[in-house]
Amino acid sequence: MAWEYSEKTKQLFMDAVHGKPGTHLGEIENADGIGEHGSISCGDAMRFTFRVERHAEDPTKDVIVEARYLTFGCTSAIAASEALCKIIEQERRTPIDALKITNNDIVDYLGGLPEQKVHCSVMGAEALEAAVFNWSQKRGVDLRELGVDLHDDEIDEGRVVCKCFSLSEPYIRRKVKELELKSIPQITSAIKAGGACMACHHKPGGLQDILDDIWGKAKTSFKGDDALGVDVSAEEAPPLSAYQLGKQVEQAMDEQVRPMLKHDGGDVEIVDIKEAVVYVRLAGACATCAGANMTLKLLVEKTLKEQVDERIRVISVS
Repeated sequence: MAWEYSEKTKQLFMDAVHGKPGTHLGEIENADGIGEHGSISCGDAMRFTFRVERHAEDPTKDVIVEARYLTFGCTSAIAASEALCKIIEQERRTPIDALKITNNDIVDYLGGLPEQKVHCSVMGAEALEAAVFNWSQKRGVDLRELGVDLHDDEIDEGRVVCKCFSLSEPYIRRKVKELELKSIPQITSAIKAGGACMACHHKPGGLQDILDDIWGKAKTSFKGDDALGVDVSAEEAPPLSAYQLGKQVEQAMDEQVRPMLKHDGGDVEIVDIKEAVVYVRLAGACATCAGANMTLKLLVEKTLKEQVDERIRVISVS
C-alpha cells in the first residue's frame, strides 16, 4: 500500500505546493539566518532561512518573525518543513529557543509520519540548527558560551562512515543517541545512512559497530520472526530459501512498491530473482522517466531491503 500520511500532513503539503496564503515555501532575501541540510543527489535537500525582529540591546532576545524553506523531497519532506516554520512563527521563538524544537516535535505536529519517512523531520531540525549558527555569527553571539553545541565540527573532524550520503561518525553517533536508534534499518529511516550501497552496514567501524559500541551487542531480530513471536540470533537464524525470498519480494512489491508507482502512472515487474539480486523492468511512466535510476535505488531497492533482506540489490533490465 502507499504511505499512510495523516490528514494534517497531506493538507500542509497541498497548501504549500499550491502557494496558499500563510504557507512558507520560498526563500527570504537578505535573511538573518541561512542553513542547509541534505543533498539533491541523495534525494532530499533543504535550504532554511529566517528573519528576526532585532532586540535593541540583547541579540539573544531576537525573535524569529518570518521563516521560509526551499525543500527538494517528497510529501513528508515538504510537510515537515512547513510544520517547522509554523511552530517557530506561531510561538515567536528566539533563534536559541528554536533549537529546542526536535524532530519528534515536528512528527507530533504532523500527527505522525511513517517510520521510513522520519528522516524528513530530522532534515528540518538540522537545517534549522545550521541557520541558527549562521545567525549567531552575524549577530556576534557566542553560542558555546551559552552552552549551545551546534556540532559544526562533525564533518571537518569526523571520519565519514556513510560515503553515499557523506555522513560522519560523530554525526551518526549523535543521532543514534538522540533518537535512540537501535538497528541499521532505524538509522536508515531516520538519517538515511546506509540507505544506498549498504557498504557501511557491517564493515569495520560501520553502522553495526557504532550501534554495538553505543548500546552493546544484542541479538538480531530477522524479518519474519515477529509474526511468530520469536527472537532469533544471527547464529541461529536460517537463511531464507529461494522460494521464501521470492514470495516476500513479490508481497513487498505488490503491497508497497507498485501502488506508489501506479499513483504516478508507472509500474514495475519482476523479471527474475537470483540469490539476493532482483531483476526488474520498469513500465508505464517509469520506463521513460529521467529519475528512473533514483526510483530503483530509493524506492524499489530501499523498500525491499527494509521489508525483506538487507542484502538485496535491484537491477533494471530492458
